[in-house]
Amino acid sequence: MNDMARAQDLLQDASRTAAGAGLEAFWMPFTANRHFKAAPRMLSRAEGMHYYTPEGRQILDAVAGLWCTNAGHCRTPIVEAIRKQAGELDFAPTFQMGHPLGFELANRLMAILPDAFGQAFFCNSGSEAVDSALKIALAYHRMRGEGQRTRLIGRERGYHGVGFGGISVGGISGNRKHFGGLLAGVDHLPHTHNLEHNAFTKGQPAWGAHLADELEKILALHDPSTVAAVIVEPVAGSTGVLIPPVGYLQRLREITAKHGILLIFDEVITGFGRLGSPFAAQHFDVVPDLMTVAKGITSGTVPMGAVFARKGLYEAFMQGPEKSIELFHGYTYSAHPLACAAALATLDVYEDEGLLTRAATLASHWEQAVHSLRDCPHVIDVRNIGLVGAIELAPRAGEPGTRAFDAFIRAFQDEHLLIRVTGDIIALSPPLIVSADQIDDIVARLRSILMRLA
Repeated sequence: MNDMARAQDLLQDASRTAAGAGLEAFWMPFTANRHFKAAPRMLSRAEGMHYYTPEGRQILDAVAGLWCTNAGHCRTPIVEAIRKQAGELDFAPTFQMGHPLGFELANRLMAILPDAFGQAFFCNSGSEAVDSALKIALAYHRMRGEGQRTRLIGRERGYHGVGFGGISVGGISGNRKHFGGLLAGVDHLPHTHNLEHNAFTKGQPAWGAHLADELEKILALHDPSTVAAVIVEPVAGSTGVLIPPVGYLQRLREITAKHGILLIFDEVITGFGRLGSPFAAQHFDVVPDLMTVAKGITSGTVPMGAVFARKGLYEAFMQGPEKSIELFHGYTYSAHPLACAAALATLDVYEDEGLLTRAATLASHWEQAVHSLRDCPHVIDVRNIGLVGAIELAPRAGEPGTRAFDAFIRAFQDEHLLIRVTGDIIALSPPLIVSADQIDDIVARLRSILMRLA
């Protein structure tokens, strides 16, 4: 029996084990472990727009895996690049050494970024990218003689991964409450979500830009000269697709620039074509000082993340003796050869198929499709931008989150559809290869679920 057949047999055995025996050794992340292991939902292979279960059911992927498989699943050029690289250079250190692919990838990325950017620092995930960006921001100010700039400002309902830095500047209470005091010297902007003013908005809400001015109040409290960086997601994804009001991001840029504070965009979700431009910085025409990415950089095939630095930041570190290390930070697997090969092949697919801008051509159809669900029972909001959408449901009395979770289970079991839920919000972000017909199919299956949801 070959390895693939053996793996499929193991998955079939696991999926048939109603009580979850044999599944206990894997402590699953962000999962109701007991619920899952009592009735596992297994995926054994994928292709294009679909997953397949061990028993052969085809599952339409409406969330690009986990916001990451932008080019679709198991794309041959990417698979072959990874396979080839594994046989040529499996690993190479990037501490005082290098390999050509890391430099090639950095240059390729600069070509699709706003001209203001000059360097890429590689890591292995969005969480690592965020912690790296925060450390770069702190070190940058110290290198410039402003070591008193140690305060960081995030935003309520923000998600910036699961490192201690990321959950400190993040604003999702469930991700924070079990882990003590976290980092000191962190404050948070208010979030921009307001159903009273913005329910069922198509695209960016007109109301809410004034919420950016709350930053001035925070700065007045702490003294702007003590603040190192402000970090926000251009579009908050994991908290339930919160779209920035018109003018909001521009105002944050104005305020941070006025006070010499670095602005960090967390583009782990919005990067690589999700909004119809390569990056949200281009979509909103706002250039931050640092940008974090992951997920779509390899279309989810090999773990990788990166921090992009605006020109001038890197140069601030290039002082002192030439043989001394300028930034005491990095990871064993920074610019891993397999990840670099995957990323380069992914960029080729994006370019060859126009995927970095394809969402713009589908955005109108997507908007019309997802907003057609506003008449379904329990729907209190629908919102969209690019190829991202959210359907917010009224919570059940005393049981917040259970209505959307039931929709998630029914989607997989009854409609062969993979969606994502957070609280009582259904989030959608299909691979960028999705067709108009598949968009209609996703919405039709979701309508069927919502119409039967108690």
